[in-house]
This record gives sequence, structure tokens and C-alpha cells, in this order.
Amino acid sequence: MQEITKHFVVCHVDAPGQQAGASQFPQGFQYPSMDLLAAMLPSVVQHFGFKYVIGIGVGAGAYVLAKFALIFPDLVEGLVLINVDPNGKGWIDWAATKLSGLTSALPDTVLSHLFSQEELVSNTELVQSYRQQIGSVVNQFNLQLFWNMYNSRRDLDINRPGSVPNAKTLRCPVMLVVGDNAPAEDGVVECNSKLDPTNTTFLKMADSGGLPQVTQPGKLTEAFKYFLQGMGYMPSASMTRLARSRTASLTSASSVDGSRPRACTHSESSEAMGQINHTMEVSC
Repeated sequence: MQEITKHFVVCHVDAPGQQAGASQFPQGFQYPSMDLLAAMLPSVVQHFGFKYVIGIGVGAGAYVLAKFALIFPDLVEGLVLINVDPNGKGWIDWAATKLSGLTSALPDTVLSHLFSQEELVSNTELVQSYRQQIGSVVNQFNLQLFWNMYNSRRDLDINRPGSVPNAKTLRCPVMLVVGDNAPAEDGVVECNSKLDPTNTTFLKMADSGGLPQVTQPGKLTEAFKYFLQGMGYMPSASMTRLARSRTASLTSASSVDGSRPRACTHSESSEAMGQINHTMEVSC
């Protein structure tokens, strides 16, 4: 990953109150909706003087970044969306969430959103680690507010171009990532069906569980590197056989090497190295 990050400025963004050691919000605090969280991101971009960003988000963070790109497309160069669900929550989902909240502790409820049933039953070391972090590092009151708001989200309301009149979709290159049999698998597959196939890459990772960025970091890093090269970045970076083989794990209706919203190739010449590119990671 260092081969990638040395070419970029990395900005990590936590949702309000979700960072380690955050103070508890007062009773009655109105937590911002997912739409409002997306609307907050331009101030972060402006604060650091970024012209545009390549966003990386997981779960709720991926949803927020997708919403951000829909509202402010000129600020987003590309997106890596891991475990994104483009669908809102209906009444049945809302009732199921409420019932789950009554019968399960919050950490267990969140874990069921992150890991497959097989991983939870096996109670792997990774599951135990996340249970400890969720239960002790993040303020539980704040987390509950965020969880409630995420489960009140609306549809992203995107459609593949040409499928409906005036279809709205993500304009930038997108890499969708999900683990095989992950809880988010159906949502990511549906999201893929609603995006422009000429600038979408779909990566379903076998044997990676619910968090492929944790269980298969090497493979995901190579795929990310290839995605960036398709956008014109890092043309001289070395590639492994994993990234060169585009038939095993990487699947897409079309190549990411298709048309780019910004028609430019980013050279790594001595002049270009002075222009540091920017990536934003949203954690939720």
C-alpha cells in the first residue's frame, strides 16, 4: 500500500462522535442524516485545499461517499466502495432492526452487519477483535444514534444510463468490492447493475468474509492499484499476476479503461511529481 500512498495525500474522516475517545452527545441530540453527512464533506475538501478526491468508503461510509459524489460530482475523481448498499430501509427492514435492537446488544447487531453468519458462528479472532473495539472504543450512545440514522437512510436513487429516462448515476470511475457470502453481497451486486458499465469495476473476493480489506489486504491493494492505473495514475507502478489477470477475481460489464470524466493522463515525470493527488477515506 505504501507504493500507492506515497503518491497521494490521505485524509481519514470519521462520522461525528464515532472516533475513539469521542465525548458523548447530549440526550435529545439530533444526529445528522446520511444526506447531511455527505453535505459536510465539501467543507473537508475545502479545508485541505483539495480540488477533488478519490474516495474510499466501507459500508455506511461507502453510502455517504456515493451520495457525496451524486451531489458534488465535480469534487470526486473516483470511488472505491466496499460493501455499499444503495437501498434505503423500508418498513419491514425498520421493524426487523427494531426487533434486533431489543433482543441483541448493539455490538452484536453491528457485527451481524459486518461479518457473514459463518464468521460469527466460528467466532474468529477478527470477530472477537471487532466486538471488543465496538464495545469499548466507540461511545455506545453515539454509535446508537449513528446506527439509527443509517437504518433510516433513503435509496441512492441511481439507475444505469439508458435504463430509464433521465437516469441518475455516478459519473466517476467506481470500483465496487465485496467478499463472497458477505452480508452486503446482494446490495453490492444490485449497485453494480445500476452503474455505468463503462466506468465500473466489480470485484467479488473469494474466501474473504465480510471485510475483504482486512482479510485480503494484499489482493485488494493490487486491485486498487490497477484501478488507479486505469484512471491514468501511477503508470510506472509494477503489477502482479493478480492485477494483470482480469478474468479471475475482477469482473465487470466493461473495462475500467473506458472513457474517463477527466480526459487526462497523470504523468510521473519530474514536473508532475510536485502535484500530489488526494484521496479521502470515510469511516463509519
